[in-house]
Amino acid sequence: MLIAAMCATSGCFPGSGAPTGIGFTSGGTGGGVASNRLAFLVQPNSVSTGSAITPEVKVIAVDSLGRVLGGFTGTVSVTLGSGSGGTLSGTISVTASGGLAIFPSLVVNQAGSGYTLIASAPGLASESSVPFTVF
Repeated sequence: MLIAAMCATSGCFPGSGAPTGIGFTSGGTGGGVASNRLAFLVQPNSVSTGSAITPEVKVIAVDSLGRVLGGFTGTVSVTLGSGSGGTLSGTISVTASGGLAIFPSLVVNQAGSGYTLIASAPGLASESSVPFTVF
């Protein structure tokens, strides 16, 4: 689900999509390591072969209640999940800041439908994106 902005008492991430019920925690780890996970704040959109996915994909670390883990600063990586056999390139690993990881230059090199991205980070449950098409 995409919405115009994600806002909390500490500010907004303009242009971000936000899962329902997202809030901020201040530096804590939330509901325990086993229940913490990643979530796509901005999902990948369909894109032309060889072009960067826009808007840029954004992933957040959340606890079991969907609250952003503002203290999370680990490395978040994305890989191709299902799809038509293409290769993902660009900035595929970034360091999160305030629980947010932004991937500004993800590119898939082969046309196909049903591609997904898998976001992963040590200590957090991985998350799969919605399917998208490369044309």
